[in-house]
Amino acid sequence: MATGPAASFARRVRAAAKATSDTLRSATTSSPARFAVVVFLILIMLFTALLSLPIAAAPGYRVRFADAVFTAVSTICVTGLTTVDIATTFSGFGKAVIFVGVNIGGMGVLTLASILGLVISKRLGLRAKLMAAGDSNPLRAHGGPVNEGQTVRLGEVGQLLRTVALSTLLIEGLVAIALYPTLVMAEINPLDALWEAPFYAAMAFTNTGFTPNPGGLTAFADDYVLMTILMTAVFLGSIGFPVIYALWKNHWHVRRWPLHTKLTIITTMLLFFAGAIAFLSLEFNNPATFGAMDAWDTTFQAFFLSAMTRSGGFSVVDVGELYGSSLVVGSMLMFVGGGSASTAGGIKVTTLAVLALAVWSEAKGRTSVEAFGRRIPSDVQRVALSVVAWGATLVALSTIVIAQMSKAPIADVLFDVISGFATVGLSTGLTADLDDPAIYVMAATIFMGRIGTVTLAAAVAATSRSQLYSLPVERPIVG
Repeated sequence: MATGPAASFARRVRAAAKATSDTLRSATTSSPARFAVVVFLILIMLFTALLSLPIAAAPGYRVRFADAVFTAVSTICVTGLTTVDIATTFSGFGKAVIFVGVNIGGMGVLTLASILGLVISKRLGLRAKLMAAGDSNPLRAHGGPVNEGQTVRLGEVGQLLRTVALSTLLIEGLVAIALYPTLVMAEINPLDALWEAPFYAAMAFTNTGFTPNPGGLTAFADDYVLMTILMTAVFLGSIGFPVIYALWKNHWHVRRWPLHTKLTIITTMLLFFAGAIAFLSLEFNNPATFGAMDAWDTTFQAFFLSAMTRSGGFSVVDVGELYGSSLVVGSMLMFVGGGSASTAGGIKVTTLAVLALAVWSEAKGRTSVEAFGRRIPSDVQRVALSVVAWGATLVALSTIVIAQMSKAPIADVLFDVISGFATVGLSTGLTADLDDPAIYVMAATIFMGRIGTVTLAAAVAATSRSQLYSLPVERPIVG
């Protein structure tokens, strides 16, 4: 056995490596939510550094630090809001960095944290599984005893995480293949289309909305095939990985779908059609948006705008030219967002569905909230209320601060703030004109909007506290 200074140094190195490994393992299993926040912060700092490199800027451009920070936050949080023109400001290297960033961010906060935790600790601890299930499991695990159905699904977390990664690669690949010929037919250089197709595919599926070419989608406003492909990719990204997993596992056997899948699909479609009808009714005579289009174009663009306000972020019409009433409708749709554990943001459609069912049950005088032959427990309703309260508070505070800093019209500020909170990416043009302090506030809003509602919901859902007594009941006056 070797002795001496070399052997002693080797032992110290092994001891330090083991201590570091134990620390990382403890971090991933004891507090996955906190670990997820740290992971995203590290990623934002890393991508800020990469986007600040001279090689990341296009010839003749220099990326300011504030713009690099904001773009990194918008990239990792798959938002799409930007203070600069992505197409002209960044070089091929910069766009490649953004492409990689949105795919990492698109996997979701806790999903990414669970995957990294699995790599570091070689296994998912029970608490990490509970947190991963809380973000990506259709039958969210709650405090208290775990029933048999939830136990089975906790065992599927590893498979579900693999499904997340594989479905991302598969769907983006298929979308890129479908987009390539449409881009070529739209007179995009075939060599440029080779990288623009996967770029658009990633931006659509991750619901980010960055565009690689100057002018964005305006050049493709009449290309219904391309826009339909983008809408489909946005829809698949916004319904969430649990829904994709359930559809893949149960195919089209609707009766076998979990309650989460049913609520997500139904609420998503209702909002999609309701939003399109609202935009069609409000904007059909607006000469700056739909007024100059024929009936077919107006109808299609209304549906496209409805889909994009759910979190897609792509835009053909100038959002800043929408009527104030349409901005309010768009703000409402953005605030709701997409499905849980999806690339979309917002409070999530299942949150809205649960609250709507609770209101309906209360109006009917029912003692429990039920849907499709299942009872929704009260702790899920508390999580839904917590998420809405968090979102509304964050939006209100950010709107007040940015409005005070920018002195811009409150309707424009509110729209852009909700777009940032819900990681949508649509803008009235306000964000690009913000000063540096307001840019940092908007970046913080995006970050808290992306991770806040998810970690809050997962933390509340995974917390288990036993109380062996109950206090006397007293009813305050409500309403």
